[in-house]
Amino acid sequence: MGTLHAASREALGLAEERLGEVLADAGADAATVGDELLSVVDLLDREIGLRRAVSDASATPEARTALVRRLFDGKLSEPALKVLDAVAGNRWSSPRQLVDGLESLGHSALLTAAEKTGNIDAVETQLFQVSRVVARHPELETALSDLAGPTDAKRNLVRGLFADKVDVVTETLVEQVVRRAKGRGVGVGLDALVKLAADRRQRSVAYVTSASALTDEQAAQLGAKLNDIYGRSIALHVEVDPSLGGGLVVRVGDEVIDGSAAGRLAALRRRLARA
Repeated sequence: MGTLHAASREALGLAEERLGEVLADAGADAATVGDELLSVVDLLDREIGLRRAVSDASATPEARTALVRRLFDGKLSEPALKVLDAVAGNRWSSPRQLVDGLESLGHSALLTAAEKTGNIDAVETQLFQVSRVVARHPELETALSDLAGPTDAKRNLVRGLFADKVDVVTETLVEQVVRRAKGRGVGVGLDALVKLAADRRQRSVAYVTSASALTDEQAAQLGAKLNDIYGRSIALHVEVDPSLGGGLVVRVGDEVIDGSAAGRLAALRRRLARA
């Protein structure tokens, strides 16, 4: 999701509060709410007129909410409708930002479902693994990000690659990213989901590239050291790349710690070039 303008940030914050209230109800199924919200995202992506009507700042909040109720009453669960009431009832900076905000709410609901079933760790790990598969195969990212590619074909490709290998929440989230890539690249959307899943547990993500696989003890030591450095819990996602020659590279946000043999050699060459 791109950067939201002030009005949209406020609207999303209020809608997130409503989502939290709705999902706190024992009778609410978070996975169903997430699926339904994302189905509305798909509809609004297709229907420009409807997207504009739901976000029309010249209409009263009551009128926009009534429109949503007329469209979806009896078609969506009441918990999902309550979240849509909050989305339509608040003011967004643009129709597109309303849809992006609704997508964020759908993602949050699905990750809440994973938390409730105790699967959030697995979903986070699977999202990272899928993102690495896509990153390692440019032709796959090209196919999944192709604006002209049929949606059904891309969905079938995702299911063929990952169905029965990942949690249903993971599969749903990946399919949604593929459907809404819109030229930004599937990899960008997947990385954002990995961060979102980590944030659910108030952790940051450290992307670790190591010359060889880390033992459990090494991973625990690295995690503890990063926790101390950043003053918060850090989620490790490790990828093996023998071309590093030894050591590892750690990226947390925009910061990179290059302790690889290749990195040290490159640094030495730079120093020699300046001498």
